[in-house]
Amino acid sequence: MEPTDLSARVFQNAVGALELYTMYLGERLGYYRALADGGPLTPAELASRTGTAERYAREWLEHHAAAGLLDMAEPGRYLLPEEHIPVLADSSSLLFATSMSVELVRAARRLGDVVDAFRTGGAPPPMTWEPEGRWPSNKPVFMNLLGQQWLPAIPDVHKRLSTSARVADIACGLGWSSIAMALAYPEITVHGLDLDAQAIESAARSADESGVSDRVRFSAADAATGLDGPYDLVAIIEALHDMSHPVAVLAAARKSLADGGFVLVIDERTDPEPTMPASQREQYLYGWSVISCLPDAMDAPDSAATGTVMRPETVRRYAAEAGFATIEMLPVGADKWSFYLLSD
Repeated sequence: MEPTDLSARVFQNAVGALELYTMYLGERLGYYRALADGGPLTPAELASRTGTAERYAREWLEHHAAAGLLDMAEPGRYLLPEEHIPVLADSSSLLFATSMSVELVRAARRLGDVVDAFRTGGAPPPMTWEPEGRWPSNKPVFMNLLGQQWLPAIPDVHKRLSTSARVADIACGLGWSSIAMALAYPEITVHGLDLDAQAIESAARSADESGVSDRVRFSAADAATGLDGPYDLVAIIEALHDMSHPVAVLAAARKSLADGGFVLVIDERTDPEPTMPASQREQYLYGWSVISCLPDAMDAPDSAATGTVMRPETVRRYAAEAGFATIEMLPVGADKWSFYLLSD
């Protein structure tokens, strides 16, 4: 790449980074929701509806109009285009992307600690979820796709879950994957486990609000020691690459299976082999690996230190080391995800 091209690329990245920071402000201050609900607004009207200062609201509106994120309905009055609402204002939409700005700001807060971790080979302090709270970024994916499309596309799993099956959901986070499975398959029971006690408390509340608390329970526990099968299915969704000791967790999952049961691993889709330059998707995964996923996984002795870019061969190796005889990569149609079905 020519120096002038690289310089232009860095500038464009800076433009994008600043745009994401302003999106963070829009999400945190309720600007997008106010614009989506209230139609075209003046800076004074937006400030009044959100309890913010008019001068700041005006600058934010002008930036967003300059960036093409907002339209100007008439001089001094700004409109969130209808087609932008699913991306910027509707957190239930599969297209919703404003949460990305929250995650990037949160990750940036501890970059100084990550610098120190690079020097020592250790891990930074755990992620601090406040003041934003832990964001249910995968909720739309789980609620719209997991039980509605993905699991039905795996015949053996779908058949097993269509009866009174027992399911474990490892590293369930805020619990939406567990809830989605219970809603899709009304005869199953689900046990969600996660190390984050605060997330587990939130998951239990969400299960109650979703009407499935009689079939979904949650534990703040390490899956390597906290599984109490037998389970017909153990799911590990977007979590294996984050684990310090993935083989130990897979081995525990295998031991907890009922006869004929399965472990389903769903994780980030990566290219089978490294390419240089890589696809934009893989560049994105490597970026998260450098600043977050790998540092977090380094917090235990003898960490596998997988990183976000976990290629199929790595999953197969972990599964074989855990004792699985059959390791199948499934042809489920999901461009950002890979699916692995493990069994004896």
